[in-house]
Amino acid sequence: MSFGYVGSILHIDLSTKTFQIEHPSEDFYRSYMGGGAMGLYYILKAMPPKTDPLSSDNILTFMCSVTTGAPVPGQSRINVNAKSPMSGAIGDSQAGGFFPAELKFAGFDGIVIRGKSPTPVYLWIHNGNVEICDASHLWGKRTKEVDTLLKQEIGDPKIQIAQVGPAAEKGVLYSSIVNMVNRNNGRTGMGAVMASKNLKAIVVRGTKKPSFAEPGILTALAKQGAQDVSQNPDMDGLSKHGTASVVGYQNQMGTLPTRNYTEGQFEDVDKISGETMTETILNKSDTCFACSVRCKRVVEAEKDGYKVDPAFGGPEYETIGTFGSYCGIGDLEAISYANQICNDYGVDTISCGATIAFAMECFEKGIISTKDTGGIELKFGNSKGMLEILHQIVNRSTPLGILLSQGSARAAEAWGEEAKKCLITVKNQEAPAHMPQAKKSLALIYAVNAFGADHQSSEHDWMYEVGGADLYFERLAYLGLTLPPEAGDFGPEKVKFATLTHIFYSMLDSLTLCQFVFGPAWTLFGPIETMQMVKACTGWDVSVEELMRIGERRINMMRAFNVREGFSRKDDRLPEKFFKPLKGTGPTSGLSVDHDQLEKAIDLHYATMGWSKDGIPTTQKLEELNLEWLI
Repeated sequence: MSFGYVGSILHIDLSTKTFQIEHPSEDFYRSYMGGGAMGLYYILKAMPPKTDPLSSDNILTFMCSVTTGAPVPGQSRINVNAKSPMSGAIGDSQAGGFFPAELKFAGFDGIVIRGKSPTPVYLWIHNGNVEICDASHLWGKRTKEVDTLLKQEIGDPKIQIAQVGPAAEKGVLYSSIVNMVNRNNGRTGMGAVMASKNLKAIVVRGTKKPSFAEPGILTALAKQGAQDVSQNPDMDGLSKHGTASVVGYQNQMGTLPTRNYTEGQFEDVDKISGETMTETILNKSDTCFACSVRCKRVVEAEKDGYKVDPAFGGPEYETIGTFGSYCGIGDLEAISYANQICNDYGVDTISCGATIAFAMECFEKGIISTKDTGGIELKFGNSKGMLEILHQIVNRSTPLGILLSQGSARAAEAWGEEAKKCLITVKNQEAPAHMPQAKKSLALIYAVNAFGADHQSSEHDWMYEVGGADLYFERLAYLGLTLPPEAGDFGPEKVKFATLTHIFYSMLDSLTLCQFVFGPAWTLFGPIETMQMVKACTGWDVSVEELMRIGERRINMMRAFNVREGFSRKDDRLPEKFFKPLKGTGPTSGLSVDHDQLEKAIDLHYATMGWSKDGIPTTQKLEELNLEWLI
């Protein structure tokens, strides 16, 4: 009897509207665990090189893991992979909610989707049964309406739905896949890929919960987690104020990106903080399946003729950053409404908000004018202008909206060299709201990460610097991190920290575990509890070292995919803007990324990973990771 996993992978061919069910071996599950590693296995095995991301040959995978559905906080996550239309590199995105656990209960550990349906369809998956249903009546409709219609059509209010909105259908490249109308697989354009296949939604419902090897240990972990939420100051902040709890702290440290990453502090930060959200517009807190942290915000407001609907949740820290401080906007209701529009139309808030902030800087510098914006004074701080441009993007209703719907890097190509100096993109993807000018290890990971700049692909510097590391020393020591450097250091020990936590986070994305609950430092559970969780779910006698190899395997698979598509060291670079000193008067004023230090860090990272000087995994490394089939 298998523990932790169902033992079934669903393969859908939309071109022929047929499906098959694969039953992989136990060795397969132990080698890849789930998530990104498992998704990459199918993509690398079956996708032709140089595939057009929006063609029928792109393969889209949805993967749970051997821990999904366990009665423990932080396990209800799903990883989506395909070739990214944003970058042409591998696409990767995670989301939480109830959909991941429900897919497992419906009888499948993952879904592999090939081809393109000639007409719009949705998948209806329930207790091992699979139907490919007509979705013509849903095409063009927004996410909240589709959620309501499908629950009525199927006659079950407990179904879980992962869907694309009209933005993806119309070709917004940074479209997301939305479940619960407010959880997003939001980065790298996975929604655009799903819509290009005429797949409107995946609907799941199940009652077949997987068996776990040691349920008593899982119960003990859940009780420990519930008790520790209020005892851990980081988790307590998440529970009380959501991810927005760090807005004020980031600003205090000078690491809140402001006016398109020109400064690190925002003068109106108090108007958009997590505490202000809690005091003013918070309706309630929400959660994911079996999670005691309850970090999801649900807000409600009415202002300037628009209503913020609690069905769409509320803005996360990143959304407050991109639509708020990035754009110089201190209007929490406007930011929340922008979040609502993105969720209803199915758009990634990070890339969308950052693209608008980029356009604002271009307007401020005279690179574009009111002739380009249709008369809108697209200056920093103009919340009405921001919302108008957002509507134009999600509807692709104007030339400017169409251009910005492709992301800031493509807009810069149209606007010229001066516009390129305003970019904050890596591999054509906009950077999140954590600043590599101050967090040096992020400069390295932003550059080398296979799918572009990402704040959830490694731990952040202050966790492993003199002073901060004292709080997390015991956990980090399990990874071999025992000599914390001074604050601001960018030497070998900081590179070691970046590389090892990059591997750890990659492992979490293969186990599809929430990085706010499981992690190497500040989270509810550390490396030992992560190992205990996997043991209790599967019955396998795994070690932290074995789990780290899963993370390393995924990174090398992503790297191999990118190499096959023509990527190399030349693409592991940061935008010019990050090498320019930050403005303002805060603690990070004048800071920048040092180009020579970054290049040395990349050299060391490549060597540590067992790659060539051009960033290509060596034959020896692939053999070491049992990835000979990639050679």
